[in-house]
This record gives sequence, C-alpha cells and structure tokens, in this order.
Amino acid sequence: MNNQYPVYTLTNECHDCYKCIRECPVKAIKIEKGHASVIPEKCIACGNCVKACPSNAKRVRCDIDKAQALIRAQKDVYVSLAPSWRASFENSAEKMIALLKQLGFKDVSETALGAQEVSIKTAQMLNNAEKGLFISSACPVIVDYIRQYMPEFTKYITPIGSPLMTHAKMLKETFGKDIAIVFIGPCIGKKNEVTYSGLFDVALTFEELRMWFNEEIIDITKVARDKKFKFVPESAYEGTLYPIDGGMNQTIRKSGINDNVQLLEVCGLSALRRSLKNLKPEQLDKTIFIEALACEGGCVGGPCISSEKAGITMVSDILTKEKKRDKIPAEPKVVVDYNVEPKVIVNSDYPLEEILKTLKKIGKHTIDDELNCGGCGYATCRDLAKALLDGDAETSMCVSYMRKIAMRKAAAMIRCMPSAIVMVDNNLKILEANDSFMRMFTGDMYEVFKARPDGLTGAALDRIVDFADLFKTILKTGKDLHKERYNVKGRLYDISAFTIEENEIVGAVITDVTSAETNREKISQKAHEVISKNISIVQEIACLLGEHMVETETLLSSIAEDYEERQE
Repeated sequence: MNNQYPVYTLTNECHDCYKCIRECPVKAIKIEKGHASVIPEKCIACGNCVKACPSNAKRVRCDIDKAQALIRAQKDVYVSLAPSWRASFENSAEKMIALLKQLGFKDVSETALGAQEVSIKTAQMLNNAEKGLFISSACPVIVDYIRQYMPEFTKYITPIGSPLMTHAKMLKETFGKDIAIVFIGPCIGKKNEVTYSGLFDVALTFEELRMWFNEEIIDITKVARDKKFKFVPESAYEGTLYPIDGGMNQTIRKSGINDNVQLLEVCGLSALRRSLKNLKPEQLDKTIFIEALACEGGCVGGPCISSEKAGITMVSDILTKEKKRDKIPAEPKVVVDYNVEPKVIVNSDYPLEEILKTLKKIGKHTIDDELNCGGCGYATCRDLAKALLDGDAETSMCVSYMRKIAMRKAAAMIRCMPSAIVMVDNNLKILEANDSFMRMFTGDMYEVFKARPDGLTGAALDRIVDFADLFKTILKTGKDLHKERYNVKGRLYDISAFTIEENEIVGAVITDVTSAETNREKISQKAHEVISKNISIVQEIACLLGEHMVETETLLSSIAEDYEERQE
C-alpha cells in the first residue's frame, strides 16, 4: 500500500517559482536544490499548494488501489459520498449510485446523514452552555491548523466527531462492523483523517473518482438512470447544506437554538487567524459558535472539487436539491466522542544577531536592504532568514539578491574585457559603456568621463563615435551585423552589433584591430621580400648549374672522341 504523504511534489516538474510557499498558510515547504517539497510534520493538507502550482508539480496521493483492494477482497464496501458531489457532477442520485455500483461498491450512502446528527448534537451542546467559545470540528484541516498552530484554542473545538466519522459509525451500526467504508469528496485533509479516526478505510477525491471511471472505461453518458437505486439507509435532508459557507449553521438553526447563542461563519485559514487574534474566550458573556471551514466558500471550493461550474451555480445546486423534513429529532441517533489534543509545531527561536548575520548572506546589510518583496514566498526577509536557519530555504530564493549578484558578475566581466562594449536605447542614448569603450573613443575627455559616477550613461552615441548609423540600422531591421576591419578615420575596427531588446536596445562589442592589421601588412611585405630574394638566388643557382653541365658535357664528348680514334 502507498504510505506516501497525501501531498507530494514531482521534482522534475517543479520550476522554483516559490508560488507554493506564498500560498501555504503554514510554510510547510522545503526548498532543496531549487525544488520544493512538502514537510509532512508541518503540513495540514489544505491543498493550497496543489491549486496554486502553475506547473502541476504538486500532486495528491492516489488511493484508488486501496479501494480496489478492498473490493477484490470481496468485502462489502460502502461509499460515504460527500454532499458536495452535486456541485461536481451533473448526474442524478440514481445515476451516481449506478456508476459507483458498476465500480464494485456494495452500496452508496450520503455523508450528510452524519452531518445531520452532528448538528443536532451541537445544537444541544450550545443550548446547554451558559457562555463561551465553540469551534466546529467538521473540517479536518481546521482541526489540524488549530491544534498545531493555534494550540491555545484547541480546547474550544467541539468534542464531537466530524460528519464523516459520525456517518462511518452509523453505517457500521446499520450494516455490520465488518464492512469497509470509502469516503469520496473534494477534500485532501480526509486522507489524514483516515489515519487518526480509524472509523473508515480510504478517502478518495472527486478527481480520483473521475480517474477511476476513465480507467474502467465507463462512459458516464451511457449509464442509464435506474430508479430502483437509492441512497442507503435513507436519503439525507438538511445535512446536504454542509458543503456551502454557513450550511452547518443553517442546519443548527433548524434544530433550534436559544437567544444567547450566536452562530458565526469563518471561511479560510487567514480569516480564522484574524478572527481569533487577541480573542479572550474566557471573557465572553455569551455563547459563540464558529462554523470554521478551511476553503473559501466552503467545501464546494475544495482543492479537488473537480468541477468547471461557476461558484454560484455550485451553491445553487446544493440549495436546490435540499430535501426538507417536517421535524428534526431532538436527540441524535449516533454520536462520536472526539477529544482533540494539541500537536504544537515548535518554531525555532533565533537570536537577532544570528538573523542579521544570515540576512547578510543574501545582501541585506541594513534595514533599507530588507525589501520584504515576497518574491521568495515569505512575507518578510527575516522570515526567509529564519527558514534559511531552519534549513528549509536557499539563498538563491532571494530574487533581489540573485539579481544583484548577476549584475555584479556582468558588470565585472564587462568592465574587465579588453574589447569596447556599449549598449544604447532607441534614441541612441548610451545605457552602458565599459572602460575600454571610453578609452577607445573619448580621447582627451577620458579622465573626465571616468570621474563621473555614471560614466557615459545618457550621452549621445553619435557625439562619441562616427558609426552610429550601424546602430540605427539594427534598431530598424532587428538584424545583427558584423563588420571586419571597418575603417574609421584611418583606424580599423571589428564591430559585432546585436539586438538586446527588439527596436529598443542594441549592444556592440568593438575591437581595435589597427595595430594587428599593420603588423600583418609588415609581415606580409617582409615575406614577399624574402620570397623574391629566394627566387633570385634559386634562379642564379639554376643558371650556374646549367653552365657547368654544358662544360662537363663538352669535355666528356671530346674525351670520347679521342678514345674512339685511338681504337681504330
């Protein structure tokens, strides 16, 4: 079985944009070698990084194989279907049940049944309380966020199991303790709830369900609606409102509450933190209940809702399909006792001196250097420094620091190059020019320009060189050019001019080759003189050799003739 954390990173797809850090409310992201990974012990599985990742590198663990294994084991596997399914799928209840049965599930039940029991129990608790703060336990992400990052409020979480826990207990009491239960919904946090609740077996997302349909090659459009299929043990009523903002409070109101109880809704982790900041619950003179949901808009805004519907349409679909009942029971049928214990994330507390020392590593030597731009994903430069000390970040994450480093390297290379380098804008105003350019073209004014902080920046190019027309041509055509031994006032230059930003900025590398060309001509002239002299010598030698050969031939012929006469 796959024991990987519910959220993970495909390293090869991660492109160091740090957007996941910006969106993570608890900064449970570690950057290593430019790639982001989730820190499981800090993560609350809110799914913000999954929704935010532009390269789809953040993924949700797929648990389809776990559900399939339960079915293959010939167990009676029941589906606990989140009420937000109506916002994600266009199917009728009968058709949705038929599709799930085709995958091998025994039967399908609505998680909203458990939600109804939770609301009844919560209303009882609120009515019996004289005053104080109560926070709903329905959202697993909220529960984890409070117990890890706002542990002082853990004791105010209602000691009632979530709608899913309650529903799972209800199904086991109805159909037997040996059944298996698979939850299907839009929430990643439920994959963690499986572990610590022990009441159900697998949590799938709507995206995983669609994937499973595709794997089984089920054409949803061709599966017929069968009226004999119904939710078991019965259809839900007001509990179907839970996935929308304020839905839980609506069901509590229907159960009946007294005038001393105030029902509030808070959606989003940042909104929850703002709501509880500076709150002293022991000083409250009334009973306040907070329906807290991690996703903005409620569960219909969950990270794996898997729907292209407009938000208003989703909410409308939920409201439209609510079944009303004449009377809500005064007592819940099923209750799950659930006591939440704090699990405090201890953040390292570093002395100011160590933070300031770390800031210097990213070029922050003074307070003015601390831009707090957020480019690294952290709200402030000091937050980044703390992450660096924790080993969760890298210095390369500071965009302004890396830009300074790059600019310094480029400036050093340009400054030290023996060739002249110049960059101009579309008005032929100099943007950048190195020392070699000033030496080469400013003549007696070199010392004056060198003393200026900006050097030649802002000067008109055509006042400095006599080949400004080359730059005009490149700005107009956008084509790079190269001129060899370009003659300007008796001097020869190799000029490579190129576009930096089309029609906006042009740069050039210029080399004075006058001396090299002069030496080359002298060498060529000397070579020609040597060759000419050598040819003359060779010719003289050839002539001498020719005369000598004639004399030798004459002498030998004479001797031969004398010898022949004597023989006769």
